[in-house]
Order: sequence, then C-alpha cells, then structure tokens
Amino acid sequence: MPESPHHAAVTYASYLKVDELLSLQEPRSEGPEHDEMLFIIVHQVYELWFKELLHEFDRVRRLLEDDESHRAQHTLKRILTILKVMVAQLDILETMTPLEFFSFRERLEAASGFQSDQFRQIEFLLGIKSQAAIDRFANGTRAPIALTRRYAEPGVWDAFVRYLSREGYPVPDAALTRDVTTAVEPSAAIQEVLISVYRRDPKNAELCERLVDLDEGFQEWRYRHVRMVERTIGSKTGTGGSSGAAYLRNTVGGNLFPDLWEIRAHL
Repeated sequence: MPESPHHAAVTYASYLKVDELLSLQEPRSEGPEHDEMLFIIVHQVYELWFKELLHEFDRVRRLLEDDESHRAQHTLKRILTILKVMVAQLDILETMTPLEFFSFRERLEAASGFQSDQFRQIEFLLGIKSQAAIDRFANGTRAPIALTRRYAEPGVWDAFVRYLSREGYPVPDAALTRDVTTAVEPSAAIQEVLISVYRRDPKNAELCERLVDLDEGFQEWRYRHVRMVERTIGSKTGTGGSSGAAYLRNTVGGNLFPDLWEIRAHL
C-alpha cells in the first residue's frame, strides 16, 4: 500500500531528530574557541546518559518490587556499563588542556555541572538526598518538581531490602518503614540478613554483588571526575560558585550501601 501523502515516512534523521539535535550546540566564545564545542557536546551527552540512567534505575526499582530479581540484575549490568562509558568520556575531556579551557571559561558565567538536576536525581535514587539541592532551582520549574518527587520516593536500597523481606528474610520493620528522605545508615540487623544471604542464597548473593558493583562504579565516576577537575582548573573556584575540586573531593569515598561493605570481614 502506498504511503499516505499526509504521513511522511520515518527516516533516521526524523526519528532521532538529528536536525534539532545538531542545532543545540551554541558556543558563547568569540571565534568560537575550538575546544568549546568539545566541552558542550561532552556535557550534553552526559545529560543524555543521566536521563538513561534515571530510566534504568526506575526499572530496577519496579523489577525488585515485582520480585523479578534476574531481570533487575540484567538492568543493573546495563547501568554499570553506562557508568564505564561515562568514566571513559572523562578521558576525552582530559585531552583539553587548562589553557584551552580557560580560553572560553569566563563565557560560562555561573553555569556549572553543580547545577545538573538529573545528576542530583540519580543521587537521590541512590540515597544521597538534600533539600538544599532542591532549593537551588527556581520554584515551579521542571528541575525542582522532579527533584521533589524523587526526594519523597524510596530509593534503590529501599526497594532491595523490601524485596529481601518478601523473600522471607527477617528484615526489621525499622528498615521497611524508615524515613526515605534520610541517608541509609548501617544496621547490625540488616548485616545479619546479608550474611545469611551470602552463605545460603546464591541467587540473591549475586544481586548483592551487583549492588556492590554499582557502589564501586559510582565512586569510580566521582573519583575520576574530581581528578579531571583538578587537572583542568587546579584549586580554582568552580564556575557554579562551589569550591571546585575541593567540593568534589568531599563527595568521594562514602559508601552508598554501607551494610554490604560492613559484612565483608564476617563472610
């Protein structure tokens, strides 16, 4: 049957909105400076990966809620692969020398990765929540609306411990009903559950290991990010008003899921 004259055939360019996509890179420097294009594209790609990670983390939570642990593991493996790609993109940014970055840095004014609400949403899903992070954005705009919703939602860890409870493990009520706007704190009772999982339940022990991989992968991203910033701007203040590398270094090292690390000495 011939194509309707009122319905254009889908093409690669129309499906992916290529023309619109290629129009979104708008350097602000005069010339423009050669390396500003790289800076814009890498950060736009990061925002796309952040969008995909949020999409995948939401799926992990749904799958755990539906007790589909194998499919949740598969999705976690995809997330881990995306994190590795995100780390590799830092290698590309590091081909830009400090002088090349400073050639257009002042054009960024107050713009900074510090202002990425999608990255904050990922942190919220992983249990790193802050009302102050929401308050940085103008009321009524997309960012604080999305962050406020994520702030009140249970995160990946909450979905996991609830899954273990439905698997028949004696997860304490305090873990099942905790205030999900607060940080995940180590729990001796949860650690006893996890030790039992590792010793007797290969299926769920493997799921635990994927969460450890996630914790480690997220820390790898943080570490490589701070090293890239140190390499590029040294101890200078960040463009968004943060302390730059000093602020980022304070975010490195904390475990997302502390109970999974605490049990290592007892297995």
